[in-house]
Amino acid sequence: MALLLRNVNYAVSCDKTDTVYEGVDIFIKDGKIEAIGIDLDVGAERVINCTDMICYPGLVNTHHHLYQVFSRNIPSVQNMELFPWLKSLYGVWKNLDNDVVYLSSQCGMTELMKNGCTTCFDHHYVFPQGGSLSLLESQLEAAKELNIRMYMSRGSMNLSQKDGGLPPDSVVQNTAEILKDSEQAIEKYHDASFGSMNMLALAPCSPFSASSDLYRESAILARQYGVRLHTHLCETLDEENYTLEKFKMRPLEYMQSLGFIGEDVWYAHGIHFYDAEVTTLAKTGTGVAHCPVSNMKLSSGVAKIPQMLKKGVKVGLAVDGSASNDGSNMLEEIRVAYLLSRLTYGSEGLTPYQVLKIATVGSAQVLGRDDIGSIEVGKCADMFLVDKRRVELVGATFDPKSMLATVGLKGAVDYTIVNGKITVEKGRCVTIDEEKLYEKADKKVKEYLSDLL
Repeated sequence: MALLLRNVNYAVSCDKTDTVYEGVDIFIKDGKIEAIGIDLDVGAERVINCTDMICYPGLVNTHHHLYQVFSRNIPSVQNMELFPWLKSLYGVWKNLDNDVVYLSSQCGMTELMKNGCTTCFDHHYVFPQGGSLSLLESQLEAAKELNIRMYMSRGSMNLSQKDGGLPPDSVVQNTAEILKDSEQAIEKYHDASFGSMNMLALAPCSPFSASSDLYRESAILARQYGVRLHTHLCETLDEENYTLEKFKMRPLEYMQSLGFIGEDVWYAHGIHFYDAEVTTLAKTGTGVAHCPVSNMKLSSGVAKIPQMLKKGVKVGLAVDGSASNDGSNMLEEIRVAYLLSRLTYGSEGLTPYQVLKIATVGSAQVLGRDDIGSIEVGKCADMFLVDKRRVELVGATFDPKSMLATVGLKGAVDYTIVNGKITVEKGRCVTIDEEKLYEKADKKVKEYLSDLL
């Protein structure tokens, strides 16, 4: 299918030269950007008049837990920090099934797309005994129906409470089972081709729920297959105290000892790195997924993102799980990331445009992808458009590069395009029936949480 975006008011490319196009056409064909120019003479099945619209690259979410959409805003955990919060919610998550994973994933990814996100990485690590590939299958089915670019993970936990970990026995597996499943998942779901709609990473959950052997063997297996590695790291001081007590090492040093560091690795959160450890991240090419809203909600701390960028660390943006965020909105994450950085670092904080680039091309780099993240000829046609004719945006559109961080966007975007296909139009998801999804999901979540309601 060919699509022509005619006379785009501004197109913020986020390319290497930070080009902002004005009054241009963007021609999309077969999922790729074919041409950018003025008055393009091309044929297209559909033409959208974008005279009053601002176009941005699709946002790339580098860390999520979609299953948590069905366990957000639970009163009993609202004032807890990470460790007690996890212990409380594992009692809910042990009841996950295929329907919960499918419907929660669809709800979360629909919200993401309605707010300009075109690629979602999900860290799924809760596999109640048996059937892990079927849970991933449910997630992939949800993504395909929405037409969102999906980056799944075969997450894992093998340390239960009896082993000194946090999760209950019912949600952990042994290392052999996990590695067997991981290999099958890579072979079945990972597509490394240009423009891939589905990729997979191996992702042990955290130092306090995954053993040294699991980290080490996962890294070996991932490198045999050429897939990436992911885990939570340096999220809280509790985690730091755990690794110091158990291994006599700080979290990053512990990961280094296991070979879980490098160009093919990224960590979620990365709040409590020492300055010298930030340098290590840069030298090894290891990435970080910045999760500002979640970090604030759980009182975890503020990541040193300005310092990371200055030293050359790859940084992406992420919403984290809906139970520690209560939403799946990358646009909100952009504004919060900017304001939190200003509050913490003042004039040394992130600029508004830096945050946008973190959420687009920066996130793409963290995921190891050079085919998404910017508006450039030859790249995948992933983007979103905002009609500036909104009362909320009067006087706000003179600097489109900064607008999403400084002013923000109240309400859904006007169009989201993924792989050249319109997925959101006039603020509504057009690849599924939102009303039917709500009815099914609302019924299921009430069943799932019946013991708490």
